Amino acid sequence: MIKVVSFKICPFVQRVTAALEAKQIPYEIEYISLSNKPQWFLDVSPNGQVPLLITESGAALFESDAIIEYIQDEFGPLEEGIGNEQRALDRAWSYLGSKHYLAQCTTMRSSNEELLTERVANLGKAFAKVEAQLVDGPFFKGESLSNVDMAWLPLLHRAHIIKAHTCFDMLEGFPKVQAWQQALLETGLMEKSVADDFEQAFTGFYLSEQTFLGAGKDCSDNGGCGTNCC
Repeated sequence: MIKVVSFKICPFVQRVTAALEAKQIPYEIEYISLSNKPQWFLDVSPNGQVPLLITESGAALFESDAIIEYIQDEFGPLEEGIGNEQRALDRAWSYLGSKHYLAQCTTMRSSNEELLTERVANLGKAFAKVEAQLVDGPFFKGESLSNVDMAWLPLLHRAHIIKAHTCFDMLEGFPKVQAWQQALLETGLMEKSVADDFEQAFTGFYLSEQTFLGAGKDCSDNGGCGTNCC
């Protein structure tokens, strides 16, 4: 059985596990601490980062883009009959999503309203681009799940949790993206692709008292939710 080495709240890992879950591919998962990485992990991970996927033959694959391609090559694509041009477009839209993971992480860790507002505006540029691309739904390309959905799923999942725990909606003003988020929620992939205590670990870090959102300041001054609740 293949094995995924993970840090519990890493969005790059969730992209990989979501793809595995979507294909119903059995896998083991092992969580490590990024502040105290085990030596065996450093010995086999050239970049010292998660995700790491260890194949059944023992090969250690790194970088989420490469791992996603391996899953598709080894177990078959989520969609059949995709031509080279469309495959390239799918990779490009997937990259546009994954390259904003760290930007979203930084946004959620904002310590004050000014930083949060500035960072949300920058993150919103990516959501605006995908809002313009979404047409029929319910998923990115229509009725069928694709690798693009897997790439954007961590962003949409985290936005959902933030909204559920605070008054803040990162997707306000993007109704098509919100509908896409809901469609992905209903697949169950968001919950299946993370640990049982993921939400607790996630909110403990991103909604701590050190963050503007975690301190509850986004709503306390307004007495309720307004535009972005800030």
